[in-house]
Amino acid sequence: MQSEERDLRDRTKQFALRILEMFSVIPKSTQAQVLGKQVLRSGTSVGANYREAYRGRSKAEFIAKCGDSLRELEEWSVLGGRDIDGETRAGSG
Repeated sequence: MQSEERDLRDRTKQFALRILEMFSVIPKSTQAQVLGKQVLRSGTSVGANYREAYRGRSKAEFIAKCGDSLRELEEWSVLGGRDIDGETRAGSG
């Protein structure tokens, strides 16, 4: 496995672990839990989708699965009020 591929696998795993930590400390209010569960689903599926892409049987399958990962990251970033690069969105607080 190339170091770049390994790096992305490691970073998506670390991202999922940070999402799990974040979920464990969010308030227990209904609103926080609803949003938290969605962030949990989106954030932890990024690495799973990338690993599935890596095991793809064709370049087209790899690209499609990477697209799934990107969509999950975008959903997470919208819920978190941040762009994918980590910058806070205008009007998000």
